[in-house]
Amino acid sequence: MLAGLEMPWEHRTSTQLLLPCMDSFSKRYLMVLGSIVTAVILYVVLSGDERVYQINALLAEDLELRDYPYTFRVFRLEEGIAVMGSPRSAEVPAMRFLRTAFPELSRTAVDDPSMFAAQQILAEKQSRAMELVESQSDVIAVRWEIDERWFNEHGVFLNY
Repeated sequence: MLAGLEMPWEHRTSTQLLLPCMDSFSKRYLMVLGSIVTAVILYVVLSGDERVYQINALLAEDLELRDYPYTFRVFRLEEGIAVMGSPRSAEVPAMRFLRTAFPELSRTAVDDPSMFAAQQILAEKQSRAMELVESQSDVIAVRWEIDERWFNEHGVFLNY
């Protein structure tokens, strides 16, 4: 190509048409950056488990669970076993969750009737969530896992 002559439109490449006023390094940098961003977006979209999203939508729509301060959800499906988040475990007692989720219980004694009632409601909600998930034809069992993210979002950092 002769210096100073403009290249006709029909002979320009797509890069020359889209990025006409950039030097070659900037064009390559932008193309590599665009490729990386596209790859990351594709990875995020394709790695998400659509079935987990569907089951979590079912849980979110349930009238019995909707207004409870903890959102029961499936973290992942592993060969028919739904791994679900729980606000309690052997290492993290229900009291820790209840005192965080219900500030009015923060100074309530463990043997107080209101604490017993709150524990009973938590057990009922967790049973309801498990029942809904196990009712799915592709789920054979539920395994509970402590939901550290929920506690962290509420200012409680577990060290067990």
